[in-house]
Amino acid sequence: MPVLRSSPPSPFARKVILAAAVAGLSDAFTLVVADTNDEHDSLRQQNPLGKIPCLILDDGTALYDSRVIVEWLDMQAGGNVLIPHAPAERLRVLTFQALCDGLMDAAVVTRYEFVMREESIRSARWLAHQAGKIERALAVMAKQVPVGRHDIGAVALACALGYLDLRFEGRWRAQYPGLVAWLDRFAAEVPAFEATRAKIPA
Repeated sequence: MPVLRSSPPSPFARKVILAAAVAGLSDAFTLVVADTNDEHDSLRQQNPLGKIPCLILDDGTALYDSRVIVEWLDMQAGGNVLIPHAPAERLRVLTFQALCDGLMDAAVVTRYEFVMREESIRSARWLAHQAGKIERALAVMAKQVPVGRHDIGAVALACALGYLDLRFEGRWRAQYPGLVAWLDRFAAEVPAFEATRAKIPA
């Protein structure tokens, strides 16, 4: 059975796991936790970038990053499940996924800046640069809230907002009540969203 190298706090790993659930493919792989900071973790042989998620197929082929794994999931589901077939809709959904991924990228590197660097050497300019990406992305997302079926754009948005809740105390919520309402509906309709929520130790 394919193996997904992941870690619970990763929004990109969560995106893959949640997408699998939405597509009815939760049993398509087994989860094996990876430590991206451990130079001895086999992840670095499976994905030379040392990043998660990484899907190892039965023949040993490694698929990365999350967008490629989602393509694989959609193919396993028969297509037109997570990613629409119709060209215009496909491009719209994939572009929205890219926007959500970009927000998650900015949020993750912001988190790393605080965790990996002492306060005296943190870059205020770099943090402001990432904050700008997040704010601009949220503003666009608020105007393009997904409707209808839960495609990969909706899944990616849920994971992006979930990561902001996890690592940044949900500070986005006060300014974007429409996104809050959307996320509440998504969570109610997709039980796997709550099931994949990472817990931060007290």
